[in-house]
Amino acid sequence: MLRLLSKNLNSVRGFASAAVPAPETNPSVLYAGIFIDNEWHQSKSGKKFETRNPATEEVIANVQQGDASDIDQAVQAARRAFKLGSPWRTMDASQRGVLLHRLADLMERDRKYLASLETLDNGKPYSTAYGFDLPASIGTLRYYAGWADKNHGKVIPMDGKFFAYTRHEPVGVCGQIIPWNFPILMAAWKLGPALATGNCIVLKPAEQTPLTALYIAQLTKEAGFPAGVVNVVPGFGDAGAAIVNHPDVDKVAFTGSTEIGQLVKEGAAKSNLKRTTLELGGKSPNIIFKDADMDQAVETAHFGLFFNMGQCCCAGSRTFVESSIYDEFVERSAARAKARTVGDPFDMNVEHGPQIDEDQMNKILSMIDSGKSEGAKLVQGGGRVGEKGYFVAPTVFADVKDNMKIAREEIFGPVQQILKFDKISDVIQRANKTDYGLAAAVFTKDIDKANYVVQGLRAGTVWVNSYNALSTQVPFGGYKMSGHGRELGEYGLEAYTEVKSVIVKVTEKNS
Repeated sequence: MLRLLSKNLNSVRGFASAAVPAPETNPSVLYAGIFIDNEWHQSKSGKKFETRNPATEEVIANVQQGDASDIDQAVQAARRAFKLGSPWRTMDASQRGVLLHRLADLMERDRKYLASLETLDNGKPYSTAYGFDLPASIGTLRYYAGWADKNHGKVIPMDGKFFAYTRHEPVGVCGQIIPWNFPILMAAWKLGPALATGNCIVLKPAEQTPLTALYIAQLTKEAGFPAGVVNVVPGFGDAGAAIVNHPDVDKVAFTGSTEIGQLVKEGAAKSNLKRTTLELGGKSPNIIFKDADMDQAVETAHFGLFFNMGQCCCAGSRTFVESSIYDEFVERSAARAKARTVGDPFDMNVEHGPQIDEDQMNKILSMIDSGKSEGAKLVQGGGRVGEKGYFVAPTVFADVKDNMKIAREEIFGPVQQILKFDKISDVIQRANKTDYGLAAAVFTKDIDKANYVVQGLRAGTVWVNSYNALSTQVPFGGYKMSGHGRELGEYGLEAYTEVKSVIVKVTEKNS
């Protein structure tokens, strides 16, 4: 199974395969405080919170619990670091790139430790953390390091006797709120473009998974980032709300649920109309035509849903299959889900770890009960695995109808719903009949059919004969209630820059 996972990760993302070293199954927690001004602090309230191992339910560490007062201290530190004339503002753009490369080097040096800590705190298989999350995160930082001295404006041939040009300037103090499903990767997606363009940061990791972000905070100091440029404050929703509502925060980037994204947008508008980028939920359609390669379609659809225990915003959770191959596809998908190895995420042969916490596990089990009660056919899984840890069996439903709750609402768990279709126009309409628009996929050997469907689907990313093929160079984001703005690629720089027009009157000189 590990070889199969490795094959998927390598073929989908182009990562070079390499031997995965044995994990540190009990990595030390070196940092559990609040990182402000390149120093470690305790919370002003004196409060702490527990972070638990989702595979065992045991407490890993007690982490300092930041609130509005700690956020304010972090924002003021970032504001000082952003002040005109500060070391950060006077630094050559190319030197910012050097610092990002150093941070990437340090993460490469500590790759095994970071992957082990991610597995401990998040529950994802260590083979995935080491083989995907770390190289993707390191690659993101290196990519944006290269952009640091290449994000520039233009000279514009303005009418009249004027010299006009544009400057791309940093937005300022950026609040960044990241989720628990890919803690290291989401930190890299946020830090890379913001630092490359000269911003200062207050980052709040998810309360379920704060440990790797805190370790990376220390690495930014070791890399040589000036004090106040990167600040990391662990805490709960009140800390996130304090970032959103703070008048000295110029921009907020949020990845998480659509429900919280709406509150972020509302709060940002009410505080100071701060700029926002939102990467939110999804209910992504995956369309399988009868002429698709059946082996590839079954395996890739499985990977597109069950990767990271189904805890992916872009998971292909609505699998539409053409009628003539429907029964075979269901049978083979159920067999593949049954064969998926579930267990200790530190076991190198395990594909599937626990859900993030008890609340998420119970939500998924409730959604499974809803599918059964509304008449969907449970063909595989459907319950909890074991009595310790937050494990949910890989689950497959057939005979799913569009109006069922499991087909309408984001589950964010290992539950594949397989729906039947007959006509291409019908499936495009049904695929788009959702509030979301993050991703989609189409499987067919007919390139004309693929291109036709691609044009019809309203989603920020559409894969053809693949799924979860993400790359730092390619923008990622959603239509409709899946958010707005784009991360990654050159497009990702736009969210962290202001465009200033400079117009200089040209005075003629007599010789």
